[in-house]
Amino acid sequence: MRATVIYGAGDVRVENVPDPALKEPTDAVVRVLRSCICGSDLWPYKSKPASDAGERIGHEFLGVVEEVGSEVSGLKSGDVVVAPFVWADNTCDFCSEGLHTSCRHGGFWGQEGVDGAQGEAVRVPQAQGTLVKLPVGEDSELLPSLLTLADVFPTGHHCAVTAGVNPRTTVTVIGDGAVGLSAVLAARRLGAERIVLMGRHTERTELGREFGATDVVAERGEEGIAKVRDLTGGDGTHTVLECVGTKQALEMALGVARDGGVVSRVGVPQYEEGPVGPDMFLRNITLTGGVAPARAYIEELLPDVLDGKIEPGRVFDRTISLDEVPDGYRAMADREALKVLIKP
Repeated sequence: MRATVIYGAGDVRVENVPDPALKEPTDAVVRVLRSCICGSDLWPYKSKPASDAGERIGHEFLGVVEEVGSEVSGLKSGDVVVAPFVWADNTCDFCSEGLHTSCRHGGFWGQEGVDGAQGEAVRVPQAQGTLVKLPVGEDSELLPSLLTLADVFPTGHHCAVTAGVNPRTTVTVIGDGAVGLSAVLAARRLGAERIVLMGRHTERTELGREFGATDVVAERGEEGIAKVRDLTGGDGTHTVLECVGTKQALEMALGVARDGGVVSRVGVPQYEEGPVGPDMFLRNITLTGGVAPARAYIEELLPDVLDGKIEPGRVFDRTISLDEVPDGYRAMADREALKVLIKP
């Protein structure tokens, strides 16, 4: 079959790879209907050292079950399913606590011999615990929004939930990428009425307004912090959703947080140290967030997607074939596309 392989920074290829097959009785094989390129895929795309041995890449997909192992129940050939970006058994103590990203028997796509998602098919370990059956057909118009349940929308939701967003909290979202826009949508869904979106790309921030942002701040750094504080009577907002992952974004997040407020970060940190010293301590700022346990949220978010109450799939602004994946990476890296949908 065909699948995406990364060999180093800027070097993504679509190649023939072995067809997936059941290895364990807990596996399933899923034919991919839709996958996509994630903002976090751009970090290795920009910085991965060159290697003669390529690695599979991609961690968001939905598809059709083709085969299941002997110990998999509740799934059968022909089921349309979505897979969260971390596979997990959904039964261990961490999974039971809603922390599937720490599953004792789980792992990440594209690592340790597990297929990446950007291909024609995927072997799914711990299939019964990982896959969520979707009550739609293979040609459903909802597929783009349902695909966001694999990662980007639950990540935005996780950011809002861990920050404690509710109808009584004001919110700042830092970042106008797909996760930031999903965080805006999640904050609105949780009842927030004042949502400030910090972003500089007009097409994205306009979508952010449609998702629920009440204000947009294009400035960065100290200027951006001053603008948010000006909008909030000098105080800042109760909650800040940091969806970028840079040190500058964290500095802005702490700068726009109201005293006693909460900063939640879900952008993959690209720094080892941050401004978490005396100022944060004296202002009673809480720092939370982390990698989102998407599997824990899918059943909660699914009904609103099926009913059309929310349309997180609007973050996809370009659709490509599998063979066009290298162009899709270039488009996202050059900020020509917000998030790229792949139809194998």
